[in-house]
Amino acid sequence: MPELRSEAGPSDPEGRQAIRENVRRLCRKFPDEYWRAVDKAGEYPAAFVDALTASGYLAALIPEAYGGSGLGLTEASIILEEINRSGASAGACHAQMYTMGTLLRWGSDEQKGRYLPRIARGELRLQAFAVTEAASGSETTRIQTTAVRRGDRYLVNGQKVFISRVKQSDLMMLLARTTPYDELTDKTQGLSVFLVDLRDVHGKLDVQPLELMLNHHSNVVFFEDVEVPSENLIGEEGRGFRYIIDGWNAERILLAAEAIGDGRWFIDRAAAYGRERVVFGRPIGANQGIQFPIAQAFAHVEAADLMRFHAAARFDREEPCGAEANMAKLLASDAAWEAANVCLTTFGGYGFARDYDVERKFRETRLFSVAPVSNNLVLAFLGNKVLGLPKSY
Repeated sequence: MPELRSEAGPSDPEGRQAIRENVRRLCRKFPDEYWRAVDKAGEYPAAFVDALTASGYLAALIPEAYGGSGLGLTEASIILEEINRSGASAGACHAQMYTMGTLLRWGSDEQKGRYLPRIARGELRLQAFAVTEAASGSETTRIQTTAVRRGDRYLVNGQKVFISRVKQSDLMMLLARTTPYDELTDKTQGLSVFLVDLRDVHGKLDVQPLELMLNHHSNVVFFEDVEVPSENLIGEEGRGFRYIIDGWNAERILLAAEAIGDGRWFIDRAAAYGRERVVFGRPIGANQGIQFPIAQAFAHVEAADLMRFHAAARFDREEPCGAEANMAKLLASDAAWEAANVCLTTFGGYGFARDYDVERKFRETRLFSVAPVSNNLVLAFLGNKVLGLPKSY
């Protein structure tokens, strides 16, 4: 069982506070009205993503040698937390951060030199991460999309689902099968990771948008003999499952930070409304039925925040952090959803009105309990891999 030690005390508190203040300053240029309009129209928040790119914060994890900021996952998580706490949605651009874990740790020097400086400058967007398939769902080792070597390239055939921002990205990180499942003794082998250049596709790549309850620009992607140069294989063929685990741990920690940002947004809004809204001659926040649930949600968000920092610190030290990353995602998503419901109850009927933004954030926050991994699978992982209980699936 992992030892839990608080890592919340930042090694550079002034630097991290400066990041918070700078991100808040940038986000104030994109107030609630901007996000409300983007959400209603189902548009991509290009202006916001461009501004965030220009600020350098989307290149936080890229080493300085490649034009980035050279920061750790802890600082990256603070950036995404503050975006969501401002009322914005980091989901429009967060993939560029968590895909960095796979590229930075397992990409070749040539690949990093070819792509990272241009990503850091904002000339390229790496926003699409193609793993999930309709038939396999969360059972990633069962994916069926294939990449077959033909000389100096691979031919990709298959289908991916719930792949976000394909049309807003220049590059896509793809997990595909390079060895048939039935030929494997170790089922975690036989999968490989590729960088697909979406600007120059050879073969047929069909992208069909999905209509979802939130503005996430998600798609079904069909591959028919799509050619990927062999030089775009990341690491060794067949070891891709191990490589994307790094990306998954980073993703869970960063998504936990976003959920914490949402939780704090809900608590801030609920507390403010509880102080201001007067019914029966007194502020509704004076009533324990309103006040206590807000206070309880606040405590749970703050506790989840400690696990976020603990997991991020282990990741930055390159220590095993699978359990911590999963617990951070579990606790933060649960706390954010609790805060969302408390906020909606506090606002009452007005919480359903678009002009108050609660319903928009409510929809966005609900996703964290399901994606990028269901909380039930997190519990199954903790029960089996950490507590040593019999496998439940």
